[in-house]
Amino acid sequence: MTTLNHDTTNAKKEEDVTTIKRGDYQYPPKEGFILTHFLTVADVKRSSEFYLRILGGNVVREGEPTIIQIANSWLILNLGGGPTDDKPTVTLHTPQNPNEFSSFMNIRVADIRSCYEEWRKRGAEFLTEPKDHGFEIRCYMRDPDGYIIEVGQITVD
Repeated sequence: MTTLNHDTTNAKKEEDVTTIKRGDYQYPPKEGFILTHFLTVADVKRSSEFYLRILGGNVVREGEPTIIQIANSWLILNLGGGPTDDKPTVTLHTPQNPNEFSSFMNIRVADIRSCYEEWRKRGAEFLTEPKDHGFEIRCYMRDPDGYIIEVGQITVD
């Protein structure tokens, strides 16, 4: 689903979001909560095109921020920036060092070999081919801003 209203002013943000239901969860939630992942990106359009091309999904809201439903989760992509009234000492930015991370997205798949091949064909750049680590087979890819994404398949029941 895509948004019905592409106005990105603060007054219109809630109207811009189309309700998406997935199992027992929906965005935005009517009760309780859902877990989304926020990524600070340099170019919202480029990043959203990457995630849609590689992983598929539905755009829930276009603009800044862009919200994409992917599988059983939601991804929020937005530009970085300085402190705001609700995070007065925090600045958001894309990864500064491509070899240092404190967190990353983790995708669990049923067949890592087929995902690896399909996503490579769609333009994903992997650090290595899938590696067997006993209880799981995994590999990592990078998005356009340098974030790493683990792709893994559990090998034991």
